[in-house]
Formats: sequence, C-alpha cells, structure tokens
Amino acid sequence: MEFYAFHLMPWPYLDPDFRDHHPSAWVTLSNSFYDPEKGQELYARYIDELVWAEECGFDGICVNEHHQNAYGNMPSPNIIAAMLVQRTKRVKIAVLGNALPLRDHPVRVAEEVAMLDVISGGRIISGFVRGIGAEYYSMGVNPAHSRERWLEAHDLIVKSWTEPGPFAWDGKHYSLRYVNIWPKPLQKPHPPVWIPSMGSGETIDWAAEKRYPYLQTYTALAQIPPFFEQYREKARASGYEPSADQIGWAVPLYIGETDEQAKEEAWPHLHMFANNLLYMPIEMLFPPNYLTDASMQRVMGSKVGVYARKTWEDIDGASLAIVGSPDTVLRRLEEAHKMLGFGRLVPFVHFGSLPADLTKRNIERFAEHVIPRFRDF
Repeated sequence: MEFYAFHLMPWPYLDPDFRDHHPSAWVTLSNSFYDPEKGQELYARYIDELVWAEECGFDGICVNEHHQNAYGNMPSPNIIAAMLVQRTKRVKIAVLGNALPLRDHPVRVAEEVAMLDVISGGRIISGFVRGIGAEYYSMGVNPAHSRERWLEAHDLIVKSWTEPGPFAWDGKHYSLRYVNIWPKPLQKPHPPVWIPSMGSGETIDWAAEKRYPYLQTYTALAQIPPFFEQYREKARASGYEPSADQIGWAVPLYIGETDEQAKEEAWPHLHMFANNLLYMPIEMLFPPNYLTDASMQRVMGSKVGVYARKTWEDIDGASLAIVGSPDTVLRRLEEAHKMLGFGRLVPFVHFGSLPADLTKRNIERFAEHVIPRFRDF
C-alpha cells in the first residue's frame, strides 16, 4: 500500500458559530475576512507540514485546486507543487487536481505539469477534476459544459504530452492551429493520471476504461463500496482486472495517544472543517446541469448528508473521519480495507483549524503506526 498526505491549506480563522451568521464559506464569503499577513504565515506553515510528511516516510504529498472560498486556499495548485518540488527530494507530488473545465487553456495545464515533471525528476502525479459545483459560479463557467470541456481538455493534454508537435486541434471547446508544448514531460508516456471524484457514475466508468486510478473523496464509509464495485466491474468489462493500487480512499484522519485525547484534540477542528468550511447551499454544490440525472440521484444520496450540519457522533459513526488511539485507528483502517480493498490511502493529515503542533504529531504518529502495519497490504 502507498500513503499520500493530503492538505487543503484552508483559512482556519473563522468563528466557531460562523455558519449561523453567513450563508456559505464559498463564493459569497467576502475576502475582507482574509488577512494576507496571516496568510503568509499559513502558507509557510502548510508547506512545512507537507515537507515533514516526506521526512516521516510518506510516499507522496497532495495538493488541489479551489476558488474563492475559505475551504482551500490553493487557486493554483501548480504553484504550490512547484514550491514543494524544490523543498523535497523523494516523494511523489500529486496535484489532485487541476480543474480542467475551469481553466481557459488546457495547453497551459499541459505545459505547467510537464515543467513540474521535468524539474522534479519525474515525481509528478497529475490529477484531473471537474471542480466543485460552487466554483462554476466563481469562475463564470456554464456547468452544462463541464463534462464535455473536461473530456476534451483531457484528450488535448494527453495528446500534447505523447505526440510530437506541432499538430492542430479543432474541438468543440478548444481550437488551436499549433499544439507543440515545450517542455515535454519526463515520465513516459506521460505523468500518471489520477481521477478523484465524489462518485459520478460517468466519471467512474471513464476512469476504469482509461485504466486510471480512481480516488473516492470525502464520503461516508458505508456508501463507498458501490462506487468501487462499479469501477471494478467496468474494468473487467474493459478487459482487465484492476489492481489494488487503482483504488484510493481519501479520509480525514487523526491519531492521538488515547481515544479520549484524540477526540478532544480533533473535534473542534473537524467541526470547523465539516460544519463551517464545507458549508454551502445545495444549489451551489450542484448547479443546474452539472450532473446527469442518474449521477445526481446517486451523488445526492451519498453527498448531501456530508454537507449537512454534523455532530461528533455523525462523523465518527459514519467514518467520515478516522479518529482515535493508534490501536483504534489501525483496527478501523483494517475493517475499512476489508470492505473496500484500496491500495492507496490518502489521509487528510490536516483539517479545518488543526494547529501546527497537532498536525505535526498526527503526521508522525501516522508514519510510526499506520505505514509499517499496512505497507505490505
């Protein structure tokens, strides 16, 4: 099994009762709440935390893209990845991922990822995502075009990485007389592509057909098996048996010395993550025509509850986060592995307003207790 430390780089300085006074932490939350001086300190600290994950033995570190919100302050994940390239030597750096439909120019994504891959010595993983529904309001992109822009951008990027240029591209959403990227990526045929998703059926089928690893994002544990089984069934229908390393699970995780201490330390910050930073109206999460009718029904069943107000019992009972002593976390991960069969575990080593000292200890305890136990799974 492989282990990738995930970080959202959130804005943690919201009041605990923020949700009672503001309609969302996304799109409409005034940037007057943002303090650039505190932001400078946060970026330095957050980057240090991901570098620490390398030093502690993680296989990879992960960044991602979000816009105009307090939930994740990485509107350009490639910039953060470039900083991490220079601060690390061994780990894979997974950009999970570039939100292709929200970017005006796929060739720019292709060039930036190729640059990162060359400079890092071939350590880049390129995640492709569509972006959360709220971001279509932020970026002024028609959500009805989301999937087709995503698929076309993907095809253009992969072709630019793998075929000699110049060549012309005449698609529905992108038209270029010359595609001829410099530099080309170091990894051949191209950097590994991962597909994180909330569980869209079309996305799962497409990832399996492409043989891309699929990563299930923040979801109640009991609702994940059908997503992974769909992936496996589609892979078999496409002529191959998927390996465990094509199945990934991303989950907030915190290890304390005891169960009681872990809950006491983690809950205020999980509360900030689940009840404030994730908070948005349902029409913002799923704008019109963002999902097909079939995927809307399926994802609504698994995701709407995730965005509802949560108690500790809600989060712990649904395994929306794994929190406890080393023994408890190991037991719960073993149970989840038997249920899901994942070969890549992507813990949110930081969440919400978790302070630096607890984040560092969480990374250390994960490396000490989880990685040795699960390495050969």
